[in-house]
Amino acid sequence: MATTQQTSLIRRIAGILILATLSLTITGCSTVKDTFDFLPFVDNGEEAAVNQNAAADLLAQGMEAYNTGNYYDALQAFNQILDQYPFSAQAVVAELRAADCHYYRGEYIEAKTLYQEFEDRHPTNKNMAYVMFQVGMCDFKRTDRVDRDISGAEDAINDFSKLLRSFPNSPYTREAKAHIVAAKEFLVNHEYFVAVFYVRTEKYKQAEHRLKYLLKMYPDSAIAPKAKSLLARLEAGNPPKWGLRRWMPDLHMPALKFWESDRDKGRHTKTKAP
Repeated sequence: MATTQQTSLIRRIAGILILATLSLTITGCSTVKDTFDFLPFVDNGEEAAVNQNAAADLLAQGMEAYNTGNYYDALQAFNQILDQYPFSAQAVVAELRAADCHYYRGEYIEAKTLYQEFEDRHPTNKNMAYVMFQVGMCDFKRTDRVDRDISGAEDAINDFSKLLRSFPNSPYTREAKAHIVAAKEFLVNHEYFVAVFYVRTEKYKQAEHRLKYLLKMYPDSAIAPKAKSLLARLEAGNPPKWGLRRWMPDLHMPALKFWESDRDKGRHTKTKAP
């Protein structure tokens, strides 16, 4: 005597067969294979293998273009994988390399978005330290001059600090530290630039306040000696009236500094994608 589960299963199979028969009757031109492709017990292994091969071919094309610096064509191939084969084994690689393509094209906002999405989707991926480093580089690279938007430098410091907390001994630790130092010097130069602006507009009290803050917070910064000299002139009641150009800081991001041992000196190379 059939159990309740067996009876239910028989009814389900019978219902599927009836629907399939009706479909054949109505469409007339449908094949048996077309009709039964949707059934759960139909083997789609051959189709999966074809998709896998197609995704692998696209990845090979994308990587060939990527490795020769043709980031436009590479991006097209990687995006095609993500659109057509999002669950393939190649999709994860395509995600990361698509972000890299935007980065090397100078599209830092787009690249940062893709790196962050990769970080959210694949938090245990073996390349996570690289991904976090690249997020910081996107913010660092979009930083321009101290007299313009400085949010890139602020965000870069936070990004690189997050990397150092998460992966203190990664291959990117040394570069992350150097970029943090440079970004901090950039922000100090911004503070000093604002102080010089106040001097130019004869707002001397505001300039003094800014310089005192700078020297208190960043006493060892590269701009500190010049800030001390300018503050002394203001406190003596002898603010510079002309030649203010020589008091201006470097408007651009400072060069990176690496504190390396004699054994490692000269061995620094550009960071490469894994």
